[in-house]
Amino acid sequence: MSAAAPADARPLARGLGAATLGLALGALLLGRTAAARRLPAPSPTLRRPVRTHDTADATDPAPQARRLYQAAALLAASVLSDSALEHYRGDFENPGMFAPLASAAVVLACALRGTRSTGSRPTAPRATVLATVPYATACAVGAAGLGFHAYNVLRRPGGLSWANLFYAAPLGAPAALALAGVIGLAARPVAAGAATLAGLPSGRALCGLAAVGLAGTSAEAALLHFRGAYHHPAMWVPVSVPPVTAVMLAGAARPGAPGRRRLTDALLKACTWLGVIGAGFHARGIARQMGGWRNWSQNVLAGPPLPAPPSFSALALAGRAALALRAAQESTGRRAA
Repeated sequence: MSAAAPADARPLARGLGAATLGLALGALLLGRTAAARRLPAPSPTLRRPVRTHDTADATDPAPQARRLYQAAALLAASVLSDSALEHYRGDFENPGMFAPLASAAVVLACALRGTRSTGSRPTAPRATVLATVPYATACAVGAAGLGFHAYNVLRRPGGLSWANLFYAAPLGAPAALALAGVIGLAARPVAAGAATLAGLPSGRALCGLAAVGLAGTSAEAALLHFRGAYHHPAMWVPVSVPPVTAVMLAGAARPGAPGRRRLTDALLKACTWLGVIGAGFHARGIARQMGGWRNWSQNVLAGPPLPAPPSFSALALAGRAALALRAAQESTGRRAA
């Protein structure tokens, strides 16, 4: 018996996919419009004085906003390349399979622009609103993709089973796109010096967000490495170090003392390198397939996902920015007291 969806469900799924693709393409156009709407550069007499190393303010949010934009860009690049490979393997059966590519591409472009423009000349108010649209759209496309992937898992014979979780559409990929959108949305108010996000101090809110992201990414790695029977000892690292880091960040998100900040920062640095080294291990896994990199057109699709490990690096960047904001806000609170 065929594992395909009922015939009457396919037109609805394709229609929803086409609508999702249109939403992502609309975000592309709005992102370009927002990029063009900038106020003129301030006159030389109104420019802020250049800070030297001795006079730099340790609570300046611009470096942490840049880290958040970098995290959003790296996570979007990971989603873009991973979705392109996986959806190409699925022959782009549904028009909605193009949506995460378009949405991740515009988040990548906007986040890279954000890393360059943080702390520079101001933007027009309307541009500020429009600039949030690509990130909000990424959240919407990610949520829609999560629904499509869950439908793909549940419609197969056996429903929610280990085999379907192993080989059906991965649930973690659209969640990563939504997470890139949330990080991009958070970067703009952080750059503007906002003290709170979603009603919480920005440092605590971002610590919680990075903790959830690291835990979810590690869970996805645990599932796929379990499918691979943990045949290499290094496969245990992404299911051990990031969860401990997530627990430490979750502790920093709680009210009161942030806990062992140096240990948490050291674990976040380890997660940053985990993304780089993990990509190397996945490249080695592709090379060990029949034909190696000479047969890259097949082995990149059949081997371990090359774009997946850098997501750990992206979330570690966001975590380090969150931890720095948490420390700055704590020191400011002590001085005010």
